[in-house]
Amino acid sequence: MQMIPFSRLCLFSTMLISIGIGPAAAQTGTSSKSRVPARHAHPGQSNKTYSAKPDTRSPTTKEDPVFLSSTSETYSVKAPHVTQGALVTVSQKLLSQAPAGTNPLKVLSQLPGVMFQSAEPQGIDIWSQQLFMHGFQQYEIGFTLDGIPLGEQSLRNYNGLNSLLAISSENVARIDVSQSAGAEDVASTSNLGGSLAYVSRDPSHKFGGTVSQGFGSYANYHTFLRLDSGDLNRTGTRFYTSYSRQDGQIWKGVGDQFVQQVNAKLVQPLGEESFISAYFDWADQHQFSTPDASPEVIQKVGYNVTNYYNGKTSGLQAAINAANGIYPASFTGLEDPADSAYYDATLNGEDYLGGLRAHLKLTDHIVWDTTVYGHSETNQTTWTTPYFPSPNGSPLSELRKAPEIQRFGILSQIHYDTDHNRIGGGVWYENNNFRSPQYAFEMPNIVDGKLTSQLPNPLTYWNNPFAKIFNQDYNTNTLTTFVQDTYRPIEHLALHFGFKSVLNTTRVGNGYANADYYGSATRLASGVGLTTAKAFLPHISADWHFMKHHELFFDISENVHTYAQCGYKLCASPFAVTQSAFDAGKSSFRPETAWTYAIGYRYSSERAGLSLYGYRTNFNNRLQQVTSGSAVNPYSTVANVGGVTMNGVDAALTIMPLHNLIFTNSFSYNHATYDNNITEAGITYRLKGTQIVNYPRYMYKTRLSYDWKGLTAYVDASYNSSRTYSYTGDVKVPSYWLSNLGIQYNLTKLKAVHQSIRPVKDLILSFSVANLQNNHYIATMGENGNPLSIATGAMSYQSFLVGAPRMFFGSLTANF
Repeated sequence: MQMIPFSRLCLFSTMLISIGIGPAAAQTGTSSKSRVPARHAHPGQSNKTYSAKPDTRSPTTKEDPVFLSSTSETYSVKAPHVTQGALVTVSQKLLSQAPAGTNPLKVLSQLPGVMFQSAEPQGIDIWSQQLFMHGFQQYEIGFTLDGIPLGEQSLRNYNGLNSLLAISSENVARIDVSQSAGAEDVASTSNLGGSLAYVSRDPSHKFGGTVSQGFGSYANYHTFLRLDSGDLNRTGTRFYTSYSRQDGQIWKGVGDQFVQQVNAKLVQPLGEESFISAYFDWADQHQFSTPDASPEVIQKVGYNVTNYYNGKTSGLQAAINAANGIYPASFTGLEDPADSAYYDATLNGEDYLGGLRAHLKLTDHIVWDTTVYGHSETNQTTWTTPYFPSPNGSPLSELRKAPEIQRFGILSQIHYDTDHNRIGGGVWYENNNFRSPQYAFEMPNIVDGKLTSQLPNPLTYWNNPFAKIFNQDYNTNTLTTFVQDTYRPIEHLALHFGFKSVLNTTRVGNGYANADYYGSATRLASGVGLTTAKAFLPHISADWHFMKHHELFFDISENVHTYAQCGYKLCASPFAVTQSAFDAGKSSFRPETAWTYAIGYRYSSERAGLSLYGYRTNFNNRLQQVTSGSAVNPYSTVANVGGVTMNGVDAALTIMPLHNLIFTNSFSYNHATYDNNITEAGITYRLKGTQIVNYPRYMYKTRLSYDWKGLTAYVDASYNSSRTYSYTGDVKVPSYWLSNLGIQYNLTKLKAVHQSIRPVKDLILSFSVANLQNNHYIATMGENGNPLSIATGAMSYQSFLVGAPRMFFGSLTANF
């Protein structure tokens, strides 16, 4: 693997930006120590966490009891009433209980209404990552890191950075989850279904560090090293730097999955309540993608069909045979054997992200936050096609999509506090240049049993293409502004009103389509542009704590999703089509919008937690990528499928029957159906009334955890009901159960161990099992788009991924 090029590292910087959706959040899934939001505390201040919201704690002179969350784990507060509304927080403690290196989104899926899918249990296979929250997929959810926008989280992220690559999981302090479409000060133009705000850990005030080594099935290794400088001077200057490395073999077939990262953060306090901070991230990924599957392949061949690649000449020979119509014996009877397996498919990418933040308390009542940031990405996704031969006579060629991102932006907001109000306003501007070319490269041929050239490593960067397949260049300017006020007329009641304005313009040029590959009549959309302009997107909420343990809240908001900029056939973008399709659909293209109405109730006491969350969403102008034919070169259109109406409810109950024994159960119901039928190629397909694709109507989750003198143990299980695969609902994937268990023990709790390794604060040994029952199930769906119906080839369309079998993980972590 390519190792980190230290000569290219420079200290970029970042700034934390507050997430203000109204009431501040109580901490869910935190440790037993209190973490109450402090008013304008600088990063890392002892026993405090910065929040943009005023501290509404009642005076208290004694410790209040530990209260239970109705979602997961425990949290404690210093006062019986802390506003939280539609915001839920997942802490580092819960993240640290997962196998070393696990994607935080995998842990987030323990929340009601949230579904995360991946073809492997750590969630690090970027090709297979899929997140839903209350019926909205990840590209319809806002993602930020310390306020910096991370874009739409698609495979080839055209306006941001995958959250897995933006920060090592060990450096995540918490994730604030806004279940509403509001959060008007979030730097996002895609948060129709809510937002996820990652908050990075701060450097420690004391010199120290962390060394962690994980291991697991399929040669899985995860290494994490972190060094904290501690306070370097009287002003409190401090920093940390970390390196993580994830390496393992793909479970289905042959191929490596490798990610390495460097994170660094610097904090310079300016007095007691102001500071400047900087953040830097370098990420390098090289991954074989998990092979796609179709309903037909699962039914007739089974769950374990792999690609032909095996690192040897025999794998290439099998791919060449298939290109010539000679398939494995198991493919006999398949309607589409040519597309049921390919030679290889890989992801390679390198990202640099950094920014600088200034948090300034100008007066006792005024706080000003400003962030500048930049992001550069070089990406490569490849697969070996049997449909475009190489000039050397091989029936195969390697296709390389080579998207690149260059973006920069600034966020600035100011807040003014009075006795009863917190008034704020701000602005976000970003310029994003995105290129989306694809090239073809020669593959070796085999003549008389011998290679005509050296067998290439699919994880290297390909050079010297023999053909350019397509190209589109995008330039996008985004400007959003917001104004908000949180008013507290009486104690324990918060009323919030705000709105944001959005102006987004995308221009597409340099369109090119190879006539030999697509046909001489194909012209890509080019020299065109679309603008999204919404001057008033309101957000209204209220949060009332009453009778000590009870909370009621409601939330109403409207939001908009600007047009995606992904490249030809790569997503549901009006630009990702031919010029003729763009011209024909231009009059019907409208930006997606959604009104969301939510109401909730929570009860929290020492022994029980209960929550109910009901919502209704009217989703208008939903753009969908509608496909037919093979997943290799499908006939794809982007259609306005009209409205989607979602009605749902989450219910969760947590009890503590014994001290530190916590039992959580949650149930989610989502009735999300299309409001309209759709007509394609003169044929009307009956979508109206069918459940939306890829998201289950019912989910059930349960978790039992226990803490005792350094020991933490848990077992969890989840149920997903059947999911719709084709838009008309005539093809579905079955429901399934999935269970996991884990155990951790802090060896320093043993007196003999503690005395023998005194410099070590914690020495934690962990072990876990994923998919405990070794069930077969379908994980990700729709990664290549969804087919319309059986009549359009749904049974042979390869667009879902098989979930991983039972896998084992362990780790040893030392904190100094």
